[in-house]
Amino acid sequence: MPAESDIFNLLGEAGFSTLVGNFYRLVKADDLLGPLYPPDDFEAAERRLREFLIQRFGGPDHYSQARGHPRLRMRHAPFPIDLAARNRWMKLMEQAMTESNLPADVASILHRYFSDTATAMMNR
Repeated sequence: MPAESDIFNLLGEAGFSTLVGNFYRLVKADDLLGPLYPPDDFEAAERRLREFLIQRFGGPDHYSQARGHPRLRMRHAPFPIDLAARNRWMKLMEQAMTESNLPADVASILHRYFSDTATAMMNR
């Protein structure tokens, strides 16, 4: 099993771009999560998540250079995230991971991280 800090070396920027692109394609069409985003913000949201994940999993720190400390709870506080939203986010991310054909060991690590983080973002 690779260390979390090695995942960027395994996937590279292209792997994270594919994952996050697949995820936001699903989010845009989703009746629960899609409306949480301003229609003109999907491209920026995709960039932010991609850069955050790249940094979190061992890649360059472009996210922090542009936005400072991630402060995930604070940044998500304005959005109503209840159990249904959390579960839908996970369902779409799991689908995106499957579509991205990630190595099983990497998918397992990312799934655990996404599940824990999605739960931590709940505010309702």
